[in-house]
Amino acid sequence: MPLLDPRTFPDPGQAPAEAARLHALAAASQAATTVQEAMTLDGEIRQALGTLLTPGHGQQLASVFATAPSVATYRHLWRLLAICELDPGRGDGLAANLFALPIIIVAGIEGDRGAGATLPCVLADSAALAGILREHGALAGNQTFALAPALVAAGAVDFALLPDVLAWRALPVAAPSARALEPAPIVLAGGPETVHLRFLLGSALAARGAALLRNADVGKWGIPLTQALGGQLGAPGISVLALPRAPQSLLHAVQQGRAAHREVGAHIFAGNAIRKLRASVGEPAAVISAHRAPDAVNGGELRLSLSSPFDPREAEGFRCPLYPLDRVGDVVAMLTQLLGECRITDVRVLAGVHDDRDPVTGLPLLFKGDTVPASPQAMH
Repeated sequence: MPLLDPRTFPDPGQAPAEAARLHALAAASQAATTVQEAMTLDGEIRQALGTLLTPGHGQQLASVFATAPSVATYRHLWRLLAICELDPGRGDGLAANLFALPIIIVAGIEGDRGAGATLPCVLADSAALAGILREHGALAGNQTFALAPALVAAGAVDFALLPDVLAWRALPVAAPSARALEPAPIVLAGGPETVHLRFLLGSALAARGAALLRNADVGKWGIPLTQALGGQLGAPGISVLALPRAPQSLLHAVQQGRAAHREVGAHIFAGNAIRKLRASVGEPAAVISAHRAPDAVNGGELRLSLSSPFDPREAEGFRCPLYPLDRVGDVVAMLTQLLGECRITDVRVLAGVHDDRDPVTGLPLLFKGDTVPASPQAMH
């Protein structure tokens, strides 16, 4: 039985007028009985979203997605917005193409240093990084591009600021390196390594409609860029591993970056927890469950717990976020595949939607494998 979605979405009646109109058009398009009808409705949506992608409309654009009443509506509008973002506009000659590389940063303080530390996420030589991408043809062989000198958070290119960032495409234009992009520092405390998501923005000049971002895989540039990023971001006494993803349009970069951030976080949690349990009490069992959580996106998340029947008190837990574009089944599949790679044979998916906190301890609620019925569909 598929896991239920623990999230809640806004009441359609509370959406602003233009947002509600676009939500209704999206629903009508999905329910359309002919391709022509759906195309007509989608054309109306794209025209409206194109207007909202112009400077000064960022908050209105953000409201359309913040008030989306369902995953299906959100996904439909997002797909059409992604098409609008890539529209180079009319005219001949060159166009400025904005792109972003999601960077997953795994960082920690080495040794027993008690004090915390901060990575400023300012790049000393972004031109050297651009040179690595250029050498390996990372942008379909394009040579005319520059990278910004700062790593930014997702909010810098998400809906509210997206129209103003895309306005940089107007020629003549300065590269993002000359624009005000606030770096997003990473604050570290003692303890295990932590996983962070940042973005490296760039601007490339190319013929209008050129498919600079068609390769979604990390190519031969991946290893040298990882090494160069680590060298520029690192500091004495701090371990830094910076894992870049392929250059993407801004919307796709945010979506793929969040998914990669979640997956790397789950891998690090699982690796550490499984090693600990195997060394102390033997082979663990895993439970995947859905929870209401007031501090989670849309009030719901998945949790992965690892435990052993030989230790009745302890369970290791990972809070797995669900973003508005996510389908619950896809995230469950990612977790079960990860557990399979870790050779965990006892994986149980718990039906229903559960509370955030354990009523006895007040801690985040985690389930132990020996208290949950086996899930044949999740067994390996």
